[in-house]
Amino acid sequence: MSKKRSKRYQEAAKLVTPGKSYGITEAVETMKSFPAPKFDPTVTLSFHLTVDPRKSDQMVRGSVALPHGTGKNVRVVVFAQGEAAAAALEAGADEVGFEDLIKKVQGGYVDFDSAIATPDAMAEVRKLARILGPRGLMPNPKTGTVTEDPAKAVKEVKAGRVDFKVDKSANVSAAIGKLSFSDEQIVENARALIDSVVKARPAAAKGAYIESATIACAMCPGLSVSQAEIAKL
Repeated sequence: MSKKRSKRYQEAAKLVTPGKSYGITEAVETMKSFPAPKFDPTVTLSFHLTVDPRKSDQMVRGSVALPHGTGKNVRVVVFAQGEAAAAALEAGADEVGFEDLIKKVQGGYVDFDSAIATPDAMAEVRKLARILGPRGLMPNPKTGTVTEDPAKAVKEVKAGRVDFKVDKSANVSAAIGKLSFSDEQIVENARALIDSVVKARPAAAKGAYIESATIACAMCPGLSVSQAEIAKL
């Protein structure tokens, strides 16, 4: 059954050249020309990779500090005790705790965007893997969310650090800002993410790595990003 698109979406689709691959700057300019929605849509950059996520040596994950943030109020929780917990709270964490916070999450609390933990807390936090893992919220040293300095991590996440991880279909997707950002801000954030995904290429990945990339804002058609744009980073 075909999905019925809104009149606004159909008008925006007319501005996209079928089969064309866009440079980042041109893609952003095109998105800005779409009929304006009644909200400020999030801009997302997505990649389809040639890796096999079922193989541990082809897993792709990492984090990137976007130069201009995401434009989103990021809710952060921290699993820590003592001085580390106090420092994280002072740094702006939305909630800090240990056993009490673990029980709260076990009870169904997942109303946050990022979870950070100190290494000593991870023995207990691992109990939450089945809850946090599928949501992409499980703290991990590779993304800087398991750290001896949770205060620093909180500040970085609040400032616009984005974590990414390949899904089971070999796709990576992350928000890179709001459509209300200037063209230059979106372009710089996009290039920072592309650079990080390229650098996260696993050694086991042979041949082509990024098969395709698409930039889009919410409830609007996506635009294919040219391989030349990716290759020059």
